[in-house]
Amino acid sequence: MLSKAIIKLIRSLDQKKYRIENNLFVAEGHKIVGEIIKSDIKIKYLIAVKDWLNENKKLPKTQVFEVTEKELQQISFQKTPQQVLAVCNLPEKKLHFDELRNSLSLALDDVQDPGNLGTIIRIADWFGIKNIIASPATADIYSPKVIQATMGAFARVNVHYHSLPEFFNKIQSETNLPVYGTTLNGENIYKQKLTNNGIIVMGSEGNGISKEVLKTLTKQLYIPPFQSDSPTSESLNVATATAIICAEYRRQQSSE
Repeated sequence: MLSKAIIKLIRSLDQKKYRIENNLFVAEGHKIVGEIIKSDIKIKYLIAVKDWLNENKKLPKTQVFEVTEKELQQISFQKTPQQVLAVCNLPEKKLHFDELRNSLSLALDDVQDPGNLGTIIRIADWFGIKNIIASPATADIYSPKVIQATMGAFARVNVHYHSLPEFFNKIQSETNLPVYGTTLNGENIYKQKLTNNGIIVMGSEGNGISKEVLKTLTKQLYIPPFQSDSPTSESLNVATATAIICAEYRRQQSSE
């Protein structure tokens, strides 16, 4: 049976300050918890209904609590709880420049919508991108909404929070790694020869890439509308734009 203290702890993890204070986050659902079990992320508490526990016998060594659907509803951050909830330790992920030298990475400049961040992490996972560098104002990867939106991809993609201008200036001075940014004033991405390595910067939902980050870019890229001479949307959703950019990078690499 869950104690009042554990219930209180779980409910507090909706807020970033308590996630940091307790070094814990919450993940829910068969798919996401399944991905965590396969990863090296440590689970502190595993809370599930009887049916889920009967179907999943190979569990990590941790405290397991069997609860009813009603009890799960009391601690879940979802409108419709999904049979299992895990309270996990925040992973320690260190970023080394050598990891970035010969790979493609993403950077997020104040992407604040949890759904967008979660979707971008899924996109990174799909296109084999292992590292995302995020500005401090970008949504927290370990918020319940972001975790849910990743559908487990966060277990394979590393998100590192840094001041982007400082990070880019340092990495360019040490590695000469190109830093691309998506802007409305950039060059048509379909007419550019893209490198196999580099960092792609995606801007915030409302303001795009900040002036400070723009100064550090090697090149600005633009996704043109299909019919440039007809009325069209002002811009693309940041997650949609990320998918298009990543697809073009990988297309060029596969055609070489």
